[in-house]
Amino acid sequence: MFINKIKSILFVFFLLHFIYLAAEEGMWIPSLLSHYNIDIMQGKGLKLSAEDIYSINQASLKDAVVIYGNGCTGVMVSGEGLFLTNHHCGYSAIQALSSVQNDYLTDGFWAMNRDEELRANNIAVTFLIRIEDVTDAVLAGTGQEVTESQLKDRINQNIRKITSEAIENTHYRALIKPFFYGNEYYMFVYEEYEDVRLVGAPPSSIGSFGADPDNWIWPRHTCDFSLFRVYADKDNKPAVYSTENIPMRPRTFIPISLAGVDEGDFTMVMGYPGTTTLYLTSQAVEMIYKSSLPHKINLREDRMEIMDKYMRESDEIRIRYAAKYKSVSNSWKKWKGVVNGLERVNAVDIKSRQEEEFQTWAESDENRKKLYGNLLNELEDLYSELNKIALVYDYHKECVMATEIFQLFLNLGGMITSIRDKSFEEKMLIKENFLSQSVVFFKNYHQPLDEEIFAKMLQAYEMNIKKEFHPRIFNELQRKYKGNYIVYAQKNFRKSKLVSYGGIAKLLSRYPENERAVIDEIIHDPLYRIFSSFSRIYNEDVRAQYEFLNDKIDREYRLYLKGLREKEPFRMFSSDANFTMRLSYGMVEGYHPSDAVYYHYQTTLDGKLEKFKTGNEDYALPPELVGLYESNDFGKWADCSGKINTCFIASNHTSGGNSGSPVFNADGHLIGLNFDRNWEGTMSDIMYNPEQCRNISVDIRYILFIIDRFAGAGYLIDEMMVIE
Repeated sequence: MFINKIKSILFVFFLLHFIYLAAEEGMWIPSLLSHYNIDIMQGKGLKLSAEDIYSINQASLKDAVVIYGNGCTGVMVSGEGLFLTNHHCGYSAIQALSSVQNDYLTDGFWAMNRDEELRANNIAVTFLIRIEDVTDAVLAGTGQEVTESQLKDRINQNIRKITSEAIENTHYRALIKPFFYGNEYYMFVYEEYEDVRLVGAPPSSIGSFGADPDNWIWPRHTCDFSLFRVYADKDNKPAVYSTENIPMRPRTFIPISLAGVDEGDFTMVMGYPGTTTLYLTSQAVEMIYKSSLPHKINLREDRMEIMDKYMRESDEIRIRYAAKYKSVSNSWKKWKGVVNGLERVNAVDIKSRQEEEFQTWAESDENRKKLYGNLLNELEDLYSELNKIALVYDYHKECVMATEIFQLFLNLGGMITSIRDKSFEEKMLIKENFLSQSVVFFKNYHQPLDEEIFAKMLQAYEMNIKKEFHPRIFNELQRKYKGNYIVYAQKNFRKSKLVSYGGIAKLLSRYPENERAVIDEIIHDPLYRIFSSFSRIYNEDVRAQYEFLNDKIDREYRLYLKGLREKEPFRMFSSDANFTMRLSYGMVEGYHPSDAVYYHYQTTLDGKLEKFKTGNEDYALPPELVGLYESNDFGKWADCSGKINTCFIASNHTSGGNSGSPVFNADGHLIGLNFDRNWEGTMSDIMYNPEQCRNISVDIRYILFIIDRFAGAGYLIDEMMVIE
């Protein structure tokens, strides 16, 4: 009895310690710093004001932090449009510009003057103009609404009106997003530039050093960066690509510090974290790491094994699938870390204790009991219902749609649907747009690889999903093909006319003149028929119910977050990440990954060469870099001990989307580029553990060393403001 009491006391102490430390973590809206965090940050060493970080009246740090593409961050480092992001963020653009003859992934790329910079197609860079709290305006007129659908309709009407008025007579775009599950709303006004050019990228042996073995793993030695430049018209306004465009002049850019980092130094990360779900209940967390993630991990392992086999066959296939493989493996390894991390901190137990506290608080007052008393029970019932179809939903995304050609079929189905009641000219335009998409798709497609993945995914679906969610094609597979997935895949891929650009172009050449015959041929194509059978199950039996339940769950979370904030009025709550600009702060510090093991906060080029000498192909290095190391040709980029510092870790709370985020010191100077988290801390999207969670950054001095001594592109550094 006494022992159990002691255990309970220790658990509560740990829980309070956890909450106390986590209270200073989070991803904070930069426009609100003066309301909550700035005093704490300054107490930890920050020398800037809230206005220095975010301002609409003067140039501030937020004006130099950009969205790169659709999922990464970048930072402006010169007054001539030059910016840094991660190598893995620029990877797709580099891959698209590569060929067997010009393999920029393997060999790297460096423009030695402006004329040599390469146009990066379909890449935009987005600047934040301002953030505005529009909660009252968005929720105007919702007080009397009865149903959730009525509430959503009114909110959407308000959002359309607010955003339209905000950008009227401008070239800006505006986006309003909910925070705290819709308890608050903020509007983000952006300016987007689409003329972006590749300036420099190290070879993958430097920019992706360590590949899969080191991904998410500390210690790291990866110089994960690439350089691009934004171009504008003569008035510095966004413009489509033109040789007449000139380098864009940003409102500000970030000075670079060569001071390096020491343990305990203040650090700050600004960027666009993608998604976190920090307020999930214990039941939701348990579903994620005991069911959803293990299945996803297994499915991706199967895909990676097949992709790797084919990529080793030829350089052409390797280049086609390099970015795809990287994307698949990145989430696979992260998810494994999430499962281990949640188990290690007993996340379900911690969440359960928090819920018990909330329930006790709710029931201690009659008014609270009416509002919150049954909330957690309702969430539990909803999750029980969701659990019946959640795996089918996951398998459609991760298993069915893992067959690449189905992704093109999704667009093809959209084309068929969109042509109804269109004029001949409109139909021709829709067809040409689809054919243009097909050219891009087949440029990076290898049918035998996709065919084998299709067979493997069919087997996984049949084995793991209840028969009530099986399309009828499984009856044919068993009856006619005796369960031989490979033969079934071969027969259907061989008979399909939609697995090559030539086949699709030939079929659509008769459209729209012979519209009905062409559409009939598409929907009866053997592979399209299989795709349709899965889509029918998903659309009719799964998706609507899944979205309906999640809408109801979100409604309950909206109330739950309202209650949590009411329960702890003096606690600083950070809203979940939603790919809007956020700021996180922490300090440079190591950690204990396991018993009796401690990881130092910094790595050096010495460690990189140690890995190289193991002979592992993932640790291969260009001879030129090895030569620089052996001759100590480090220039002014070495530290006071004569070493090149490669990477460092700190306790900033980051997430996907923070890739490429600038890491600032206390003076607001650039000291690194965030590119990863440690494997033990990948569960930080669901639960932040300050003892384990670390963000990983490449030291800015290592980046400058590669640009200067390795690439011989020191002229680029001349554009930057380097503080020695």
